[in-house]
Amino acid sequence: MTKALQGAIHTEEPHDSARLHVTGAADYTDDIPSPANTLHAYLGLSTIARATITSMDLSAVRAAPGVVDVIVAADIPGHNDISPTGLNDEPVLADSEVAFWGQPLFAVIAKTRDQARRAAQLAKVAYDGLPHVCDVGEAMEKGYPHVTKPLTLERGDIASAMAGAPHRIKGEMRVGGQDHFYLEGHIALAIPGENGAVQVYSSTQHPSEVQHMVAHVLGKNSHDVTITVRRMGGGFGGKETQPNLFAAVAAVAASKHKCAVKLRPDRDDDMVATGKRHDFLITYEVGFDDAGRILAVDGSFAARCGFSADLSGPVTDRALFHADNAYFYPAVRLVSRPMKTDTVSNTAFRGFGGPQGVIAAERIIEEIAYHRGMDTLAVRRANLYADGRDITPYHQTVADNIMPQLLDQIEKSSDYQARRAAVLAHNARGITLRKGIALTPVKFGISFTATWYNQAGALLHIYNDGSMLLNHGGTEMGQGLFTKVAQVVADCFQVDLGRVRVTATTTDKVPNTSATAASSGTDLNGMAAQDAALTLRARLVEFAAAHWKVSPQDVEFTAEGVRVGGEVMGFEAVIKAAYMARVSLSATGFYKTPEIHWDRDAGKGRPFYYFAYGAAVSEVAIDTLTGEYRILRSDVLHDVGRSLNPALDKGQVEGAFVQGVGWLTTEELWWDDKGRLRTHAPSTYKIPLASDLPRVFNVELADWARAAEPTIRRSKAVGEPPFMLGISVFEALSMAVASVKDYKTCPRLDAPATPERVLMALERLRD
Repeated sequence: MTKALQGAIHTEEPHDSARLHVTGAADYTDDIPSPANTLHAYLGLSTIARATITSMDLSAVRAAPGVVDVIVAADIPGHNDISPTGLNDEPVLADSEVAFWGQPLFAVIAKTRDQARRAAQLAKVAYDGLPHVCDVGEAMEKGYPHVTKPLTLERGDIASAMAGAPHRIKGEMRVGGQDHFYLEGHIALAIPGENGAVQVYSSTQHPSEVQHMVAHVLGKNSHDVTITVRRMGGGFGGKETQPNLFAAVAAVAASKHKCAVKLRPDRDDDMVATGKRHDFLITYEVGFDDAGRILAVDGSFAARCGFSADLSGPVTDRALFHADNAYFYPAVRLVSRPMKTDTVSNTAFRGFGGPQGVIAAERIIEEIAYHRGMDTLAVRRANLYADGRDITPYHQTVADNIMPQLLDQIEKSSDYQARRAAVLAHNARGITLRKGIALTPVKFGISFTATWYNQAGALLHIYNDGSMLLNHGGTEMGQGLFTKVAQVVADCFQVDLGRVRVTATTTDKVPNTSATAASSGTDLNGMAAQDAALTLRARLVEFAAAHWKVSPQDVEFTAEGVRVGGEVMGFEAVIKAAYMARVSLSATGFYKTPEIHWDRDAGKGRPFYYFAYGAAVSEVAIDTLTGEYRILRSDVLHDVGRSLNPALDKGQVEGAFVQGVGWLTTEELWWDDKGRLRTHAPSTYKIPLASDLPRVFNVELADWARAAEPTIRRSKAVGEPPFMLGISVFEALSMAVASVKDYKTCPRLDAPATPERVLMALERLRD
């Protein structure tokens, strides 16, 4: 009987830290034992949206109990800048001008965190206030600049196609932002070392960038700074560039005072001082024929970017990349407008601009369906990409399209047609409680659009007892990356998963790594780890063949052990023999995604290695007197290729869907007329609760799907694509609202569709 491997590839295996998570034993940055004499930092934030600083009296701060030092911009030894794009537009600490309410002005260094926090409130700062703008529409009206160069994607003769279309509709849509609301907030612990070196423990998705930024701020080389992160309590993109601030301040203080310094803001200050998902103002015109087929799309995507560029350029680019979603536009022009505003600089968030693009495509489908009196699903099917024939607005051929099969399966499994008929019959009764149902797809390109980020490294050791230690550049934020990559390595040697341990991500093991973002963590790091494992396996095969005098073809790694000729030996025995023969049992691995390229100036290329697909059906009920609603049922079918770990992938799909629903329904960011973010705590910012989940929630993986490209074991990315499937809830709400006008008018709901917005949409239609 063949031995079954524990934790084999393509099988369900628990997250490597699952038991630690649920028992509270998992160590995060704040759980690291503090060295003796550790000091604590806290940030002093501005209390005005835009101004010139006329004076800053910190004498009371310096005199407060326990305060050791107060650091201001002039105390930064290197460069007062943490701009990830090198534009020198994002100071660590503001100097003479304030760019948004909540901008860090100084850092208090004290013996305890409480002392530092209390002292920070004692500053007396005088400002000469300046006019400020928080809204993206107002920024455009007042001629505010772009924070970075806009992008245009164009294909076909848009003017002729639009002019010749039998039907044309113009519209506008506001799409709200979203706070990351990670369970673990930002935190950094900096420990000085010899000769000016510094070790920083940071809750970050991008250790290499934090390394470079800390070195930049300290005026040192990257080799002087080591960044380590074992795990994060959530990231969602909010820990890609935003940790730079906290790590840099802690490192400056630690280097100055020659002792460890920890910085952890309160949740309120974390939310006020760090960037969020970009909110968008989208305008569009669509031309289409009598059958609902799209002939031309002209769209403008303006985003509230904040006071600095951060990642707004790539985010707004990516919105355009996904503004077609699953649909072919014969003629198209899409333009981004990354607008400067007097608010915190917005940043990466799960989907990275993609959700804002996809929801625009789905709004266009809605417009056509209500105009033509058609089922939205029929319009969607009429406009799907033809596999291998149609090209995107960025001139990439869609060559692996499985959307028709996905739609067929979920339409049948969810009983969509019968349920839609029942919804129509229910609403025809004209009662207060109205229902809606929608089936929405997602086509999501996978790869960093900045081509150079599509690389990864790994370092693998096999110890002489047969155990393995793996380090790679990916970071673990709860998604199960470490488990999946360990499964890949174990599979290469046909050993149980327990033999492989993945260590904390650290810049002194694997250099120049990319962020764990763009849904690429497993794709890149899994391949790099496999490369290291295959190097070692080939080395062991060569050794075994020579040592036991057999052909290399007669050496095979199996679940029973290593087969050498006609004998099966234990894995440990072979490793021990290799060690005794002085065979190197350590190897590095490297991977770069092939075949991708992108010319931004021309708006053409192949920015994505492949596409991931999915679809969801959601049914809702709304109270037309109050605007309140419930999600009655959601069915999700998602393509992850040949899943490395179905349990982890299904968990990602579930979580992404719920987070997407939160973005579109309950999570609302609101700045008052003074430019102050008022939704800055759990008491004022509502993420989805268990009671907000669909009453019936069915999630399935398309287990028949396989990646067309040679991805890691033919799997596909899963982190971001399912996020967009929450749009099915938004569209179902729209149908329920449209029912009060017999589905003859598109309700044009803005997001998030809070009960207030639903009620206002109902009232507009009734009028």
